[in-house]
Amino acid sequence: MIIHKILKIVSLILGAIALVMGIWLFSIGDESLVQPLMTIAYAVFGIILLLVLVFVLKDLFTGNVKSTLIAIGSFAVVVLIAYFLSEGTATEMKNGEMLTASQSQWIGAGLRTFYILAAIAIGAMIYSGIKKLIK
Repeated sequence: MIIHKILKIVSLILGAIALVMGIWLFSIGDESLVQPLMTIAYAVFGIILLLVLVFVLKDLFTGNVKSTLIAIGSFAVVVLIAYFLSEGTATEMKNGEMLTASQSQWIGAGLRTFYILAAIAIGAMIYSGIKKLIK
């Protein structure tokens, strides 16, 4: 519980700083404040990633490893399916740089992975709703 209180206080402090700087940015219109706000956003994102990693590893070793590995394997299968369904074509971007075929294929795979996982999530919600209605 102590770590929860500490994290709550840190998140409130960072949120208050970001709120003050955001209001200041919008009221003054000074673009020099964008960089400090981005720094705060990166710091918060890094803290979140670190905490997620710590708690995932902690729960992985104290929980059911088999179900975790099944979930990771299922996700890898979805990514592989999406990758092989995607096509890659070299494309010139607006800034003149070239997007390689491999990069294009990975972008398509990311989009298809999102669509597949979204369809699975929507299907699971519909299934659970119908199951509750039947009971």
